[in-house]
Amino acid sequence: MRVRRRRRRNFTRVYILVAFLLVALAGAFAASFYGGGQEESYAAAESGIERPDDYAHIMVMGVDRRSDDAGRSDTLMVVTVNKTTGKADILSLPRDTRVKIDGNGYDKINHAYAFGGSKLTRKTVEELLGVPMDYYVLVDVKAFERIIDAMDGIDIDVEKRMYYEDPWDDNGGLVIDLYPGMQHMTGEQAIQYVRYRDGEGDIGRIGRQQHFMRAVIEKMLSPSILPKLPQLVEEIQSAVETDMPLTEMVAMAQLLPSVREQGMESVMVPGRPAYLEDVSYWLPDIMELRTLVSGQMGAELADRALANAEKVRAQYDESLPKGLTVLEENTGTATAKNAADDAGGQAKQEQQEKQEGESQVQAEQVKKPARAQGPGGISVLIINDSGINGAAARLADRLRAKGFNVTGVDTGRKSDRSHTIIVTDSSNTEWFYGMPFPCTIMDGGEPNEAVVYIGQDYE
Repeated sequence: MRVRRRRRRNFTRVYILVAFLLVALAGAFAASFYGGGQEESYAAAESGIERPDDYAHIMVMGVDRRSDDAGRSDTLMVVTVNKTTGKADILSLPRDTRVKIDGNGYDKINHAYAFGGSKLTRKTVEELLGVPMDYYVLVDVKAFERIIDAMDGIDIDVEKRMYYEDPWDDNGGLVIDLYPGMQHMTGEQAIQYVRYRDGEGDIGRIGRQQHFMRAVIEKMLSPSILPKLPQLVEEIQSAVETDMPLTEMVAMAQLLPSVREQGMESVMVPGRPAYLEDVSYWLPDIMELRTLVSGQMGAELADRALANAEKVRAQYDESLPKGLTVLEENTGTATAKNAADDAGGQAKQEQQEKQEGESQVQAEQVKKPARAQGPGGISVLIINDSGINGAAARLADRLRAKGFNVTGVDTGRKSDRSHTIIVTDSSNTEWFYGMPFPCTIMDGGEPNEAVVYIGQDYE
Protein backbone atom coordinates (compact mmCIF):
# COMPACT_ATOMS: atom_id res chain seq x y z
CA MET A 1 0.00 0.00 0.00
CA ARG A 2 2.83 2.37 0.86
CA VAL A 3 4.42 1.69 -2.53
CA ARG A 4 1.17 2.52 -4.35
CA ARG A 5 0.79 5.80 -2.50
CA ARG A 6 4.36 6.71 -3.31
CA ARG A 7 3.71 5.94 -6.98
CA ARG A 8 0.62 8.11 -6.96
CA ARG A 9 2.60 10.98 -5.45
CA ASN A 10 5.30 10.45 -8.06
CA PHE A 11 2.75 10.55 -10.86
CA THR A 12 1.31 13.78 -9.47
CA ARG A 13 4.78 15.27 -9.52
CA VAL A 14 5.18 14.05 -13.09
CA TYR A 15 1.95 15.82 -14.09
CA ILE A 16 3.17 19.05 -12.53
CA LEU A 17 6.54 18.68 -14.22
CA VAL A 18 4.89 18.09 -17.61
CA ALA A 19 2.66 21.14 -17.26
CA PHE A 20 5.61 23.18 -16.08
CA LEU A 21 7.75 22.16 -19.04
CA LEU A 22 5.00 22.76 -21.56
CA VAL A 23 4.08 26.18 -20.22
CA ALA A 24 6.92 27.53 -18.12
CA LEU A 25 9.88 26.55 -20.25
CA ALA A 26 8.14 27.75 -23.39
CA GLY A 27 7.39 31.10 -21.81
CA ALA A 28 10.51 31.69 -19.72
CA PHE A 29 12.48 33.15 -22.61
CA ALA A 30 9.70 35.57 -23.51
CA ALA A 31 9.15 36.49 -19.86
CA SER A 32 12.72 37.63 -19.52
CA PHE A 33 12.12 40.19 -22.25
CA TYR A 34 8.56 41.30 -21.58
CA GLY A 35 8.56 41.29 -17.78
CA GLY A 36 5.55 40.85 -15.51
CA GLY A 37 3.81 42.96 -12.92
CA GLN A 38 2.01 45.35 -15.26
CA GLU A 39 0.46 48.42 -13.68
CA GLU A 40 -3.26 48.40 -13.13
CA SER A 41 -5.17 50.50 -15.66
CA TYR A 42 -7.02 53.62 -14.57
CA ALA A 43 -10.38 52.18 -15.66
CA ALA A 44 -9.84 48.99 -13.64
CA ALA A 45 -8.87 51.01 -10.58
CA GLU A 46 -11.95 53.23 -10.92
CA SER A 47 -14.39 50.35 -11.43
CA GLY A 48 -14.78 49.80 -7.70
CA ILE A 49 -14.58 46.01 -8.05
CA GLU A 50 -12.67 44.62 -5.09
CA ARG A 51 -10.27 41.78 -5.84
CA PRO A 52 -8.93 39.56 -3.01
CA ASP A 53 -5.16 39.02 -2.96
CA ASP A 54 -5.44 35.31 -3.67
CA TYR A 55 -7.03 35.82 -7.11
CA ALA A 56 -5.23 36.32 -10.40
CA HIS A 57 -6.50 37.17 -13.87
CA ILE A 58 -4.70 35.78 -16.90
CA MET A 59 -5.59 36.99 -20.39
CA VAL A 60 -5.23 34.27 -23.04
CA MET A 61 -5.08 35.22 -26.72
CA GLY A 62 -5.07 32.95 -29.74
CA VAL A 63 -3.72 35.11 -32.56
CA ASP A 64 -4.02 34.38 -36.25
CA ARG A 65 -0.83 36.04 -37.42
CA ARG A 66 -0.47 36.93 -41.08
CA SER A 67 2.44 37.85 -43.31
CA ASP A 68 0.93 41.17 -44.39
CA ASP A 69 -0.30 42.47 -41.00
CA ALA A 70 -0.21 41.90 -37.25
CA GLY A 71 -3.27 39.64 -37.36
CA ARG A 72 -6.29 39.47 -35.06
CA SER A 73 -6.92 37.84 -31.69
CA ASP A 74 -9.05 35.01 -33.04
CA THR A 75 -9.61 33.69 -29.51
CA LEU A 76 -9.74 35.79 -26.35
CA MET A 77 -10.34 34.46 -22.84
CA VAL A 78 -9.73 35.57 -19.26
CA VAL A 79 -8.89 32.86 -16.74
CA THR A 80 -9.63 33.76 -13.12
CA VAL A 81 -7.61 31.60 -10.72
CA ASN A 82 -7.95 31.26 -6.96
CA LYS A 83 -4.30 30.68 -6.05
CA THR A 84 -5.28 29.20 -2.67
CA THR A 85 -7.90 26.63 -3.69
CA GLY A 86 -6.94 26.03 -7.33
CA LYS A 87 -10.46 26.90 -8.55
CA ALA A 88 -10.43 28.38 -12.05
CA ASP A 89 -13.10 30.10 -14.15
CA ILE A 90 -12.95 30.92 -17.85
CA LEU A 91 -14.63 33.99 -19.31
CA SER A 92 -14.73 33.95 -23.12
CA LEU A 93 -14.90 37.26 -24.96
CA PRO A 94 -16.46 36.96 -28.44
CA ARG A 95 -14.14 38.39 -31.06
CA ASP A 96 -16.98 40.62 -32.32
CA THR A 97 -17.50 42.25 -28.91
CA ARG A 98 -17.97 45.97 -29.52
CA VAL A 99 -15.71 47.91 -27.15
CA LYS A 100 -13.95 51.24 -26.85
CA ILE A 101 -10.34 50.87 -27.95
CA ASP A 102 -8.03 53.63 -26.78
CA GLY A 103 -7.17 55.91 -29.71
CA ASN A 104 -9.40 54.01 -32.14
CA GLY A 105 -12.96 54.65 -31.01
CA TYR A 106 -15.44 51.78 -30.82
CA ASP A 107 -14.58 48.63 -32.71
CA LYS A 108 -14.44 44.85 -32.43
CA ILE A 109 -12.28 43.70 -29.53
CA ASN A 110 -10.18 41.43 -31.76
CA HIS A 111 -9.00 44.55 -33.66
CA ALA A 112 -7.22 45.81 -30.53
CA TYR A 113 -4.35 43.42 -31.19
CA ALA A 114 -3.92 44.76 -34.74
CA PHE A 115 -3.96 48.34 -33.42
CA GLY A 116 -1.58 47.87 -30.50
CA GLY A 117 -0.68 44.25 -29.83
CA SER A 118 -1.08 42.54 -26.46
CA LYS A 119 -0.60 45.81 -24.55
CA LEU A 120 -3.61 47.53 -26.11
CA THR A 121 -5.67 44.33 -25.93
CA ARG A 122 -4.89 44.12 -22.24
CA LYS A 123 -5.97 47.70 -21.59
CA THR A 124 -9.17 47.19 -23.58
CA VAL A 125 -10.08 44.05 -21.64
CA GLU A 126 -9.37 45.74 -18.31
CA GLU A 127 -11.63 48.66 -19.18
CA LEU A 128 -14.44 46.32 -20.21
CA LEU A 129 -14.27 43.98 -17.21
CA GLY A 130 -13.22 46.49 -14.56
CA VAL A 131 -10.41 44.31 -13.17
CA PRO A 132 -6.65 44.30 -13.92
CA MET A 133 -5.01 41.55 -15.95
CA ASP A 134 -1.99 40.19 -14.08
CA TYR A 135 -0.47 38.38 -17.03
CA TYR A 136 -1.09 37.50 -20.62
CA VAL A 137 -0.43 34.36 -22.66
CA LEU A 138 -0.37 34.61 -26.44
CA VAL A 139 -0.55 31.55 -28.68
CA ASP A 140 -0.02 31.52 -32.44
CA VAL A 141 -3.12 29.72 -33.74
CA LYS A 142 -1.42 28.39 -36.88
CA ALA A 143 1.36 26.84 -34.82
CA PHE A 144 -1.14 25.17 -32.51
CA GLU A 145 -1.89 22.54 -35.13
CA ARG A 146 1.72 21.37 -34.91
CA ILE A 147 1.55 21.37 -31.09
CA ILE A 148 -1.48 19.06 -31.12
CA ASP A 149 0.28 16.71 -33.54
CA ALA A 150 3.35 16.70 -31.28
CA MET A 151 1.03 15.60 -28.45
CA ASP A 152 -0.13 12.74 -30.71
CA GLY A 153 -3.58 14.29 -30.93
CA ILE A 154 -6.29 14.99 -28.37
CA ASP A 155 -9.67 13.47 -27.51
CA ILE A 156 -12.73 15.70 -27.86
CA ASP A 157 -16.33 14.72 -27.17
CA VAL A 158 -18.04 16.14 -30.26
CA GLU A 159 -21.43 17.43 -29.23
CA LYS A 160 -23.24 17.01 -32.57
CA ARG A 161 -22.89 16.06 -36.22
CA MET A 162 -20.58 18.50 -37.98
CA TYR A 163 -20.43 18.38 -41.74
CA TYR A 164 -19.32 21.08 -44.11
CA GLU A 165 -18.06 20.72 -47.67
CA ASP A 166 -16.74 23.70 -49.58
CA PRO A 167 -15.27 22.86 -53.00
CA TRP A 168 -14.65 26.58 -53.53
CA ASP A 169 -12.28 26.92 -50.56
CA ASP A 170 -8.99 28.71 -51.28
CA ASN A 171 -6.91 25.62 -50.50
CA GLY A 172 -8.54 23.48 -53.17
CA GLY A 173 -11.53 22.40 -51.15
CA LEU A 174 -12.45 21.89 -47.49
CA VAL A 175 -14.34 19.03 -45.87
CA ILE A 176 -15.26 18.90 -42.18
CA ASP A 177 -16.85 15.56 -41.35
CA LEU A 178 -17.24 14.80 -37.63
CA TYR A 179 -19.76 12.57 -35.86
CA PRO A 180 -21.13 12.95 -32.31
CA GLY A 181 -19.17 11.27 -29.55
CA MET A 182 -15.57 10.98 -28.43
CA GLN A 183 -13.14 11.60 -31.30
CA HIS A 184 -9.36 11.31 -31.39
CA MET A 185 -8.27 14.30 -33.43
CA THR A 186 -5.11 15.35 -35.20
CA GLY A 187 -4.06 18.98 -35.09
CA GLU A 188 -5.82 19.70 -38.38
CA GLN A 189 -9.07 18.07 -37.20
CA ALA A 190 -8.97 19.88 -33.84
CA ILE A 191 -8.59 23.27 -35.53
CA GLN A 192 -11.46 22.41 -37.88
CA TYR A 193 -13.60 21.49 -34.87
CA VAL A 194 -12.85 24.82 -33.19
CA ARG A 195 -13.50 26.86 -36.34
CA TYR A 196 -16.65 25.03 -37.47
CA ARG A 197 -19.40 27.53 -38.22
CA ASP A 198 -23.03 26.87 -37.40
CA GLY A 199 -26.24 28.76 -36.83
CA GLU A 200 -25.32 29.40 -33.20
CA GLY A 201 -22.65 31.86 -34.33
CA ASP A 202 -20.10 32.94 -31.72
CA ILE A 203 -21.92 31.13 -28.91
CA GLY A 204 -21.38 27.72 -30.51
CA ARG A 205 -17.84 28.59 -31.56
CA ILE A 206 -16.84 29.65 -28.05
CA GLY A 207 -18.33 26.49 -26.58
CA ARG A 208 -16.07 24.48 -28.89
CA GLN A 209 -13.05 26.57 -27.92
CA GLN A 210 -13.74 25.73 -24.27
CA HIS A 211 -14.10 22.00 -25.04
CA PHE A 212 -10.80 22.20 -26.91
CA MET A 213 -8.99 23.83 -23.98
CA ARG A 214 -10.16 21.17 -21.55
CA ALA A 215 -9.07 18.41 -23.93
CA VAL A 216 -5.59 19.94 -24.15
CA ILE A 217 -5.31 20.13 -20.35
CA GLU A 218 -6.42 16.51 -20.01
CA LYS A 219 -3.72 15.41 -22.46
CA MET A 220 -1.07 17.56 -20.77
CA LEU A 221 -1.79 15.82 -17.47
CA SER A 222 -1.54 12.36 -18.99
CA PRO A 223 1.57 10.18 -18.43
CA SER A 224 1.54 9.39 -22.17
CA ILE A 225 2.86 12.89 -22.82
CA LEU A 226 6.29 12.24 -21.27
CA PRO A 227 8.04 10.68 -24.31
CA LYS A 228 6.84 13.58 -26.44
CA LEU A 229 8.25 16.37 -24.27
CA PRO A 230 11.30 17.29 -26.39
CA GLN A 231 9.28 17.91 -29.56
CA LEU A 232 6.50 19.62 -27.59
CA VAL A 233 8.85 22.09 -25.95
CA GLU A 234 10.39 22.90 -29.33
CA GLU A 235 7.00 23.56 -30.92
CA ILE A 236 5.66 25.59 -27.99
CA GLN A 237 8.74 27.79 -27.82
CA SER A 238 7.91 29.04 -31.31
CA ALA A 239 4.21 29.50 -30.60
CA VAL A 240 3.81 30.89 -27.06
CA GLU A 241 4.58 34.34 -25.68
CA THR A 242 3.90 35.46 -22.10
CA ASP A 243 4.92 38.01 -19.50
CA MET A 244 4.32 35.65 -16.57
CA PRO A 245 7.46 35.37 -14.39
CA LEU A 246 9.03 31.95 -14.08
CA THR A 247 8.24 31.69 -10.36
CA GLU A 248 4.56 32.40 -11.03
CA MET A 249 4.50 29.77 -13.77
CA VAL A 250 5.75 27.19 -11.33
CA ALA A 251 3.04 28.13 -8.84
CA MET A 252 0.33 27.99 -11.52
CA ALA A 253 1.60 24.63 -12.80
CA GLN A 254 1.36 23.18 -9.29
CA LEU A 255 -2.31 24.19 -9.21
CA LEU A 256 -3.21 22.29 -12.40
CA PRO A 257 -4.14 19.01 -10.66
CA SER A 258 -6.50 20.97 -8.36
CA VAL A 259 -7.96 22.82 -11.34
CA ARG A 260 -8.56 19.52 -13.09
CA GLU A 261 -10.17 18.01 -9.99
CA GLN A 262 -12.51 20.92 -9.31
CA GLY A 263 -13.33 21.68 -12.91
CA MET A 264 -13.39 24.95 -14.78
CA GLU A 265 -16.66 26.83 -15.10
CA SER A 266 -16.79 28.33 -18.58
CA VAL A 267 -19.02 31.27 -19.39
CA MET A 268 -19.28 33.85 -22.13
CA VAL A 269 -19.65 37.61 -21.91
CA PRO A 270 -23.41 38.18 -21.64
CA GLY A 271 -24.89 40.37 -24.33
CA ARG A 272 -26.78 40.62 -27.61
CA PRO A 273 -25.82 39.96 -31.24
CA ALA A 274 -26.21 42.88 -33.64
CA TYR A 275 -25.04 44.05 -37.04
CA LEU A 276 -24.47 47.31 -38.90
CA GLU A 277 -24.54 46.75 -42.65
CA ASP A 278 -22.23 43.73 -43.09
CA VAL A 279 -20.37 44.15 -39.80
CA SER A 280 -21.42 41.89 -36.94
CA TYR A 281 -21.09 42.88 -33.28
CA TRP A 282 -21.64 41.43 -29.84
CA LEU A 283 -23.06 44.10 -27.52
CA PRO A 284 -22.01 43.31 -23.93
CA ASP A 285 -24.43 43.73 -21.04
CA ILE A 286 -22.15 45.84 -18.83
CA MET A 287 -24.15 45.46 -15.62
CA GLU A 288 -24.47 41.69 -15.90
CA LEU A 289 -20.84 41.36 -16.97
CA ARG A 290 -19.46 43.30 -14.00
CA THR A 291 -21.70 41.25 -11.67
CA LEU A 292 -20.36 38.07 -13.27
CA VAL A 293 -16.71 39.14 -12.90
CA SER A 294 -17.20 39.95 -9.24
CA GLY A 295 -19.07 36.69 -8.67
CA GLN A 296 -16.14 34.69 -10.05
CA MET A 297 -14.20 36.02 -7.06
CA GLY A 298 -16.96 35.08 -4.63
CA ALA A 299 -18.25 38.61 -4.08
CA GLU A 300 -21.06 40.97 -4.98
CA LEU A 301 -20.71 44.42 -6.49
CA ALA A 302 -20.39 47.09 -3.82
CA ASP A 303 -22.31 50.37 -4.15
CA ARG A 304 -19.31 52.14 -5.73
CA ALA A 305 -18.86 49.34 -8.25
CA LEU A 306 -22.57 49.37 -9.11
CA ALA A 307 -22.50 53.12 -9.68
CA ASN A 308 -19.45 52.85 -11.92
CA ALA A 309 -20.99 50.00 -13.92
CA GLU A 310 -24.15 52.03 -14.45
CA LYS A 311 -22.06 54.98 -15.65
CA VAL A 312 -20.12 52.82 -18.10
CA ARG A 313 -23.34 51.22 -19.34
CA ALA A 314 -24.94 54.62 -20.01
CA GLN A 315 -21.87 55.80 -21.94
CA TYR A 316 -21.86 52.60 -23.95
CA ASP A 317 -25.55 52.87 -24.86
CA GLU A 318 -25.04 56.46 -26.01
CA SER A 319 -22.22 55.34 -28.31
CA LEU A 320 -24.37 52.89 -30.28
CA PRO A 321 -24.59 54.05 -33.91
CA LYS A 322 -27.82 54.69 -35.79
CA GLY A 323 -28.89 51.88 -38.08
CA LEU A 324 -27.57 49.16 -35.77
CA THR A 325 -29.83 46.10 -35.89
CA VAL A 326 -30.09 44.14 -32.65
CA LEU A 327 -31.08 40.54 -33.36
CA GLU A 328 -32.18 39.19 -29.99
CA GLU A 329 -32.28 40.11 -26.34
CA ASN A 330 -29.73 39.30 -23.61
CA THR A 331 -28.17 35.95 -24.49
CA GLY A 332 -24.78 34.38 -24.03
CA THR A 333 -23.82 33.48 -20.49
CA ALA A 334 -26.20 30.61 -19.81
CA THR A 335 -25.91 29.21 -23.33
CA ALA A 336 -22.13 29.07 -23.30
CA LYS A 337 -22.11 27.74 -19.77
CA ASN A 338 -24.48 24.90 -20.59
CA ALA A 339 -22.50 24.04 -23.70
CA ALA A 340 -19.43 23.18 -21.61
CA ASP A 341 -18.99 20.24 -19.24
CA ASP A 342 -16.87 20.55 -16.10
CA ALA A 343 -13.32 19.38 -16.69
CA GLY A 344 -13.23 18.08 -13.16
CA GLY A 345 -16.17 15.81 -13.89
CA GLN A 346 -14.70 14.41 -17.07
CA ALA A 347 -12.82 11.55 -15.40
CA LYS A 348 -15.94 10.56 -13.48
CA GLN A 349 -17.99 10.78 -16.65
CA GLU A 350 -15.58 8.53 -18.55
CA GLN A 351 -15.78 5.93 -15.78
CA GLN A 352 -19.54 6.11 -15.82
CA GLU A 353 -19.62 5.72 -19.59
CA LYS A 354 -17.56 2.53 -19.34
CA GLN A 355 -20.09 1.10 -16.89
CA GLU A 356 -23.13 2.17 -18.86
CA GLY A 357 -21.93 0.76 -22.18
CA GLU A 358 -24.16 1.98 -24.97
CA SER A 359 -26.03 4.54 -22.88
CA GLN A 360 -23.97 7.34 -24.40
CA VAL A 361 -25.26 6.49 -27.88
CA GLN A 362 -28.81 6.53 -26.55
CA ALA A 363 -28.18 9.87 -24.85
CA GLU A 364 -26.88 11.35 -28.12
CA GLN A 365 -30.07 10.24 -29.86
CA VAL A 366 -32.18 11.88 -27.18
CA LYS A 367 -30.22 15.14 -27.41
CA LYS A 368 -30.59 15.38 -31.21
CA PRO A 369 -32.75 18.42 -32.00
CA ALA A 370 -36.18 17.80 -33.44
CA ARG A 371 -36.93 18.73 -37.04
CA ALA A 372 -37.72 22.43 -37.46
CA GLN A 373 -41.42 23.01 -38.05
CA GLY A 374 -40.86 26.25 -39.92
CA PRO A 375 -38.36 29.03 -40.69
CA GLY A 376 -38.71 30.39 -37.14
CA GLY A 377 -37.13 27.23 -35.77
CA ILE A 378 -33.96 27.62 -37.85
CA SER A 379 -31.06 29.75 -36.58
CA VAL A 380 -29.21 31.25 -39.55
CA LEU A 381 -25.70 32.68 -39.66
CA ILE A 382 -24.89 34.71 -42.80
CA ILE A 383 -21.29 35.03 -44.02
CA ASN A 384 -20.46 37.42 -46.85
CA ASP A 385 -17.73 35.88 -49.02
CA SER A 386 -18.72 37.83 -52.12
CA GLY A 387 -17.01 41.19 -51.67
CA ILE A 388 -20.38 42.87 -52.31
CA ASN A 389 -20.82 45.60 -49.70
CA GLY A 390 -23.99 45.22 -47.64
CA ALA A 391 -24.97 41.87 -49.16
CA ALA A 392 -25.18 40.09 -45.80
CA ALA A 393 -27.32 42.82 -44.24
CA ARG A 394 -29.72 42.80 -47.19
CA LEU A 395 -29.99 39.02 -47.08
CA ALA A 396 -30.56 39.15 -43.31
CA ASP A 397 -33.52 41.48 -43.87
CA ARG A 398 -34.92 39.12 -46.52
CA LEU A 399 -34.63 36.04 -44.35
CA ARG A 400 -36.05 37.76 -41.31
CA ALA A 401 -39.03 38.85 -43.42
CA LYS A 402 -39.57 35.18 -44.30
CA GLY A 403 -39.57 34.31 -40.59
CA PHE A 404 -36.06 32.87 -40.21
CA ASN A 405 -34.17 33.42 -36.95
CA VAL A 406 -31.05 35.28 -38.11
CA THR A 407 -28.44 35.00 -35.35
CA GLY A 408 -25.68 37.04 -36.98
CA VAL A 409 -23.89 38.28 -40.07
CA ASP A 410 -20.20 38.23 -40.72
CA THR A 411 -17.59 39.12 -43.31
CA GLY A 412 -15.87 35.97 -44.50
CA ARG A 413 -12.20 35.18 -44.93
CA LYS A 414 -12.52 35.56 -48.71
CA SER A 415 -14.19 38.05 -51.04
CA ASP A 416 -14.26 36.17 -54.33
CA ARG A 417 -16.57 33.20 -53.72
CA SER A 418 -18.35 32.72 -57.03
CA HIS A 419 -21.45 30.81 -55.92
CA THR A 420 -23.82 31.17 -52.96
CA ILE A 421 -24.35 28.06 -50.82
CA ILE A 422 -26.68 27.27 -47.94
CA VAL A 423 -25.41 24.58 -45.54
CA THR A 424 -28.21 23.02 -43.51
CA ASP A 425 -29.71 19.69 -42.53
CA SER A 426 -31.64 17.97 -45.31
CA SER A 427 -34.83 18.22 -43.22
CA ASN A 428 -34.68 22.01 -43.61
CA THR A 429 -34.41 22.03 -47.41
CA GLU A 430 -38.08 22.78 -48.06
CA TRP A 431 -37.90 26.00 -46.03
CA PHE A 432 -35.13 27.34 -48.26
CA TYR A 433 -36.79 26.59 -51.59
CA GLY A 434 -37.71 29.61 -53.68
CA MET A 435 -34.93 31.91 -52.53
CA PRO A 436 -34.85 35.07 -54.73
CA PHE A 437 -31.22 34.42 -55.72
CA PRO A 438 -29.25 31.51 -57.22
CA CYS A 439 -27.87 29.13 -54.60
CA THR A 440 -26.98 25.54 -53.86
CA ILE A 441 -28.38 23.87 -50.74
CA MET A 442 -25.86 21.47 -49.17
CA ASP A 443 -26.51 18.93 -46.42
CA GLY A 444 -24.75 19.64 -43.11
CA GLY A 445 -25.39 20.76 -39.54
CA GLU A 446 -28.37 20.23 -37.29
CA PRO A 447 -32.12 20.38 -38.10
CA ASN A 448 -32.41 23.77 -36.39
CA GLU A 449 -29.38 25.49 -37.94
CA ALA A 450 -28.14 26.89 -41.24
CA VAL A 451 -25.17 28.87 -42.53
CA VAL A 452 -25.38 30.93 -45.73
CA TYR A 453 -22.15 31.72 -47.58
CA ILE A 454 -22.83 34.57 -49.99
CA GLY A 455 -21.15 34.37 -53.38
CA GLN A 456 -20.75 36.87 -56.20
CA ASP A 457 -23.84 35.50 -57.96
CA TYR A 458 -26.05 36.73 -55.11
CA GLU A 459 -26.71 40.09 -56.82
